[in-house]
Amino acid sequence: MVIVAGAVLAPATPAFAHGGDAPDATAYRTTITGISTPEKGLTVRTVEAGARLELTNKTGHSVEILGYSGEPYLDVRPDGTWENVNSPAAYINETRTGDNPVPASADPTAPPSWRRISGSTSVRWHDQRTHWLSSGLPPQAQADPSRAHRLRDWEVPLRVQVRTFTIAGTLDWEPPPKAWLWWSITALTGLTAFALLRRWPRSVRPVTLIAAMSPLAYAVSTTLDGAAPSLLLITVGLLAIGASYRHPPFFLALAGAVVALFAGFTQIGVFAAAVLPAAGPGWLIRAAVAVALAAGAALAFEGVLRLRAALPAPAARTMVVA
Repeated sequence: MVIVAGAVLAPATPAFAHGGDAPDATAYRTTITGISTPEKGLTVRTVEAGARLELTNKTGHSVEILGYSGEPYLDVRPDGTWENVNSPAAYINETRTGDNPVPASADPTAPPSWRRISGSTSVRWHDQRTHWLSSGLPPQAQADPSRAHRLRDWEVPLRVQVRTFTIAGTLDWEPPPKAWLWWSITALTGLTAFALLRRWPRSVRPVTLIAAMSPLAYAVSTTLDGAAPSLLLITVGLLAIGASYRHPPFFLALAGAVVALFAGFTQIGVFAAAVLPAAGPGWLIRAAVAVALAAGAALAFEGVLRLRAALPAPAARTMVVA
């Protein structure tokens, strides 16, 4: 079942110009506003919470992505994606922060030296033009951290033969959500679920199904944002679905603890970050994590209590009087 779910969620595999970093929640929102001269079959989007851009070329001809000195950096051709090893961007872009050393052999004025990195006509890359690279908060955010701030407009140049055009976008800083509010929602939801399980034991099935949907929803949302399908979250969701149909106390406690830990507690960073590595509105993603943590904990406690109730009572001791 896990393999099937992963296959359904998996998108077409793009080329990666570099390994890069795992996407994290952040305060910086990178948005694409358009392509200066749109063309049928050429699409661009942000992925991984804006950590990378993704360009897909189905035009039938080559489209070059230019580096920081205007040199050819990537070339997305009908037969795959190629990288110019003489472009400094090929090394700078290996990390989101751009702190990878550039070898002396990389010269933007040198003729391109292409190496094929994938047979895909879709490529993802970090681009320093779309990121905030300075340490600390932007001055605007320091002055007023209560609201969002436009940091800059940006452009990434493209080229088709001798015609140059651009991907245009914006970079914004956004204030974090109220983490205390989401912790309050989590606590209230957990207490409500536990009270429901105590008062109406048959409610275990709907509560478990709701808990199961949370990691599956989060896995889908991260996949839609460009991440590889999370087999861990899918497995957690399927385990909880299994517990909803057959829920002996130990299985119920185990499923609840796994949901609370892996789909809830390990994801609580979403409560304090504005931009999440997931598709969809941020409040919906935070709600999924809150439900996983709350319902999972309630199920775990309920399973432990049922397990204790199912244990045989200790045999009464008989005192023998001599």
